Amino acid sequence: MSHSQATQYCPGPISFAGGRRAFLQTGLAGFATLSLPGILKMQAHSQAMAAETRTESRSKNAIIMVWQPGGLSHVDSYDPKPQAGSEYRTPFNLIDTKVPGLQFTELLPKQAALADKMVVLRSMRQTAGGHPAGSMQLLSGDPDMRDKPKPRYPDWMTVANYARSLSGPRQSPLPSYVGINPPLEYNGPAYLGDTYSPFVVSGDPNAPTFNVPNIGLTDAGQVKRLGRRSTLRQNLDTLERTFDKQGELAALDEFETQAMTLLTNPATKEAFDLSKEDPKTRDRYGRNAWGQQLLLARRLIEAGVDVLTTSLSGPLCGRVQNWDDHAVNHHVFNAMKFRSEVYDQAVSALIEDIYDRGLNERVLVCVTGEFGRTPKISYAASTGGGDASAPAGTTQPGRDHWPRGFSNIWFGGGIETGKFVGATDKRGEDSIERICGPGDFLATIYHHLGIDWANTMIRDFNGRPTRIVEKGKPIPELMG
Repeated sequence: MSHSQATQYCPGPISFAGGRRAFLQTGLAGFATLSLPGILKMQAHSQAMAAETRTESRSKNAIIMVWQPGGLSHVDSYDPKPQAGSEYRTPFNLIDTKVPGLQFTELLPKQAALADKMVVLRSMRQTAGGHPAGSMQLLSGDPDMRDKPKPRYPDWMTVANYARSLSGPRQSPLPSYVGINPPLEYNGPAYLGDTYSPFVVSGDPNAPTFNVPNIGLTDAGQVKRLGRRSTLRQNLDTLERTFDKQGELAALDEFETQAMTLLTNPATKEAFDLSKEDPKTRDRYGRNAWGQQLLLARRLIEAGVDVLTTSLSGPLCGRVQNWDDHAVNHHVFNAMKFRSEVYDQAVSALIEDIYDRGLNERVLVCVTGEFGRTPKISYAASTGGGDASAPAGTTQPGRDHWPRGFSNIWFGGGIETGKFVGATDKRGEDSIERICGPGDFLATIYHHLGIDWANTMIRDFNGRPTRIVEKGKPIPELMG
């Protein structure tokens, strides 16, 4: 990918009628709420975007991000420090992995056996100590250390969806960007608008009643009624003949076509249908929410989704349903044990599947949270009893927020695996070798997707051109 071309300026698109996500989830009736001026304004922007933006698109490349909201304790998982003092050291035994010199804790035996198929990045660093700011730093590159109620910059997922949308019509009937219980709490499209937000799949994919509404309708009567509701095209026939010579309705055509395809194409329903999987495969991932989320992620990526995010949260995390293992929330070591078997099984199954099914060249997978946990153990009274937490008032150990050094794992994407990159100090407090920041994280992802991270800019709400990566470059060891 060449970065010698002139800097590209992309006008931010207009959000309309509650956005693409809401539209796709409620059906084509949403078109009735659009005014003609709004439609034409949206199309004019769409044409301008296409004219001003050039994206090198590796059309088959895709990415899965597995998010650990709250932050995984790196010193209790991928970066243990056996020589640290007792006030820092993990209580878990260390085990060798398949990579010489790389050890995990005993909580991750399945992943240890597959370490030759991953890269462990041990030197991530950012500067925000809060969940909102930490998430925004890593996922959008916002350098602000202060927590904000909503993001100032679009996250990389919506940027990627937007950039891919300019490369021409999609061949797949599926949305480009899907979130399975995605990390939406502190991130979003910002000035890109809801049009590029994910198609959200919520709920427990392991539940017997799990279904995705308005996907692949098969009842002929429903499809016919849906067609009758889509009257905008008929009502604008005359206007279309007037304006279409300028191409101002082209993007509306594409949007309507994608929505109708998603709602009526049987292939979309099948892609979301986990019952089509071999029961042994479902067992291998784990018959639980996390296992089936990652299996569904693989299934959708294989079917044609470009960007997929999923959060490992909920009851499988423990009492507070995330990885935020302060002593007031969880007994950190009980919490790690509580969730580790399910986590280890689900991620290891995804690793095996990515390679066994030949997806490892085009599909890059990253497993990460917004930061790590304090290497020094803290103690406080629990605020409530439950899974991985002692009764209220009981003093228990915890680890707090830690952005100065943490780990994530990567696999697939054509990268050379079987290695660990970077290092933290002897206590796991600071990244000291091959330090990588949010800009490096984002540039690595954009590089894999064929997006010109070095030159592409998008105009914000005020019309100012804003870089999609301000500081950073792809991490060489993670470039396929």
